[in-house]
Amino acid sequence: MKKIIFPKSLKKGDKIAIISPAGAVEAAQLEKGIEMIRHKGYVAVLGEHLYGSFSKGYHYAGTEEQRMQDLNLAFNDNEIAAIWASRGGYGCQHLLENIDLKNFTDNPKWYIGYSDNTVIQSYLLKKGFASIHGQTVKTSSFGVTEESYELIFDILEGRIPDYNLKSHHFNKTGSCEGQLVGGNLALVYALLGTNYSFKFKNRILFIEDIGENFYALDRMMMSLELAGIFKKIKGLIIGGMTNMANEKENTAYNESFDEFAYQLISERISKYDFPVVFGFPNGHIKDNRPLIIGGNIKLEVSASVKIEFEN
Repeated sequence: MKKIIFPKSLKKGDKIAIISPAGAVEAAQLEKGIEMIRHKGYVAVLGEHLYGSFSKGYHYAGTEEQRMQDLNLAFNDNEIAAIWASRGGYGCQHLLENIDLKNFTDNPKWYIGYSDNTVIQSYLLKKGFASIHGQTVKTSSFGVTEESYELIFDILEGRIPDYNLKSHHFNKTGSCEGQLVGGNLALVYALLGTNYSFKFKNRILFIEDIGENFYALDRMMMSLELAGIFKKIKGLIIGGMTNMANEKENTAYNESFDEFAYQLISERISKYDFPVVFGFPNGHIKDNRPLIIGGNIKLEVSASVKIEFEN
């Protein structure tokens, strides 16, 4: 396994690019997040098509070409020290075949996002670069916990967090070490069989999701099983599984972790003996603590859970 590069730490006055690689976003939804970035002493550089709008069966933040332009400019502008996605949604897969890292390779920078941004993080990891699976800028307007953002700034400034959690009754005890991969389950699933899929052998897999029918959740888990993923990984961390429902249910948004979704996952992986963590605070939830995709972690699951990143 090749050594994964962590971008250098930011210093006050550095520029953070804010771009919209997927869904459209309104300016009012980013005001709080942009002000937070500036309050921390950084310069917020807004992508040309940050507030773009293009509808083609889905409300994108611009055409594929426009979103690609903003992403590649941010990757290759040597004055940009980090890239923060405005939101997820859908659309990042459109960009994978045209990502350009010509300057990024010599001047790597943190990419921050979650949900649909999982596919860009998988791409970066295949090229040898770590990224931050954490809150987007938009969600700062939704009552997200302050710690969710403070921990991202800690990583940007070179302070890597460790996590100590209470046990969950679905957890499977054990310990392991390995590289952390994954993100949004629907995107991990969507990348299977492509050149952009994560590698899973001897890795620790993280998954989270939102708004999936229970049968769809089981279908994705079943696909991972049929692809042999659970025979390859050394451990599994499950984050938020929120707003899940049966096909005909119309439930209100559920901020809590979905117990039935966890039960479904637990049953699907019951025959495997790797350690499993349920209820990690990362995903489409207000307490969304960042994880470093590509980072090596030590995972211990017993009466409590300990996750330590190796710098």
